[in-house]
Amino acid sequence: MENEGPSLTAIRVAMSRAAHQLLDDPKVLDDPIALKIIGSQTASKIRATPVKFQTAVSRYLRAFLAARSRYAEDELSEEIKRGVGQYIILGAGLDTFAYRNPYPLSMLRIFEVDHPATQNWKRKKLGEAGIPIPKSLTFVPIDFERQTLAGQLRKTGFRIEERSFFSWLGVTMYLTRDAVIATLKHVATATPDGSEIVLDYAISPSSPSPARQSVFQALAQRVADVGEPWQTYFDPHTFVTELRTMGFSCTEDIGPDELNMRFFNHRVDDLKVGGFTHLMKARV
Repeated sequence: MENEGPSLTAIRVAMSRAAHQLLDDPKVLDDPIALKIIGSQTASKIRATPVKFQTAVSRYLRAFLAARSRYAEDELSEEIKRGVGQYIILGAGLDTFAYRNPYPLSMLRIFEVDHPATQNWKRKKLGEAGIPIPKSLTFVPIDFERQTLAGQLRKTGFRIEERSFFSWLGVTMYLTRDAVIATLKHVATATPDGSEIVLDYAISPSSPSPARQSVFQALAQRVADVGEPWQTYFDPHTFVTELRTMGFSCTEDIGPDELNMRFFNHRVDDLKVGGFTHLMKARV
């Protein structure tokens, strides 16, 4: 993360989400705002050079990015039916849900939590694309390594006594383990029963099968090359135990096989997720 600019990883994630809208059919995540927010020039580059997005690494990553957002938004929909009225997007980057949110302010308030530099960049991109900031959205600036989630949310009108839904996608692997655990402990202990979080995490480098190991190494090298290396990994079985120890009463680990079955079954283009990241759903 640069102090004066956006995360390069956030830029690449946004491009992959946009590429999914242009290159993949059917779409796992229907997100027309993804193309607007990256700008017309970047969208044109994707259209002009689609081959750059068809490598094995790019396809695995694009599939997972689409699947993780779709899963989180599906879960959010179910939680709203249960009465949840606050959605906290941790490490929001160029996430677009707030700008295509189908729920009125009376039903859902959204808090985008991210580094101030990334949020400033996002506001600029929104302005350039003519995308208005909805009244239901609040920006919450934070540096996860130096500030606490509780402290930053407290300043923004977040109602800690109400059940909430958190998504934390594309962040945990870039933080120290202590920062990840501290945030999860806050969700587990400082939110009412019934609150839920969906996050993704990288599994230990020794966990992927040999066939997927080269893809894993290529992706890890890609993010390291831009100065944002992966720092933290979890083993799925021990991670569930840790979450329950923190105070989460119900957990569900979603691996690549389940994601492929749910979102990529019977596709003719063979788009699918790889085996180096998992999703985790945990309820307080």
